[in-house]
Amino acid sequence: MKNKFKKNGVGYLFAIILLLLGSGFTKLGNRPSNEKIIKDYYAAYEKKDWNMLAPLLADGFTFTSPNDDHIDLKAYKERCWPNSANIKRFDIDKLIVKGDDAFVTYNGWTNDGRVFRNTEYFKFKDGKILENACFFGPGISFPNNKGK
Repeated sequence: MKNKFKKNGVGYLFAIILLLLGSGFTKLGNRPSNEKIIKDYYAAYEKKDWNMLAPLLADGFTFTSPNDDHIDLKAYKERCWPNSANIKRFDIDKLIVKGDDAFVTYNGWTNDGRVFRNTEYFKFKDGKILENACFFGPGISFPNNKGK
């Protein structure tokens, strides 16, 4: 009986670990993984839901792009968030997370069918996005751009 418990106990422990890893939580408690936070970040744009996005951003958040140099949260909301009105969806091509650093390359689709391809660097602090640096790729670069 004791031997059977050891075999089943290890199996149960393994199953619990797999469930925890697959749930998007990497630490004890309810702190989501950085990968999940990134996916939620893009989902907030797709849903046009600022209240979904704001809790993902750390105190001291900055955004950088070819058009913006380390702007703060207030400027980000004023300058960048209006792009959400023109976003249909994001298709993530590559998502690489190492600790509190991540790179994402994606194709973004506008409501009128135009595509833009960007790579973004994310820096995390205490389970929130501290920095986002966006590097524009080919295409229209950002959704409100009137080119192409």
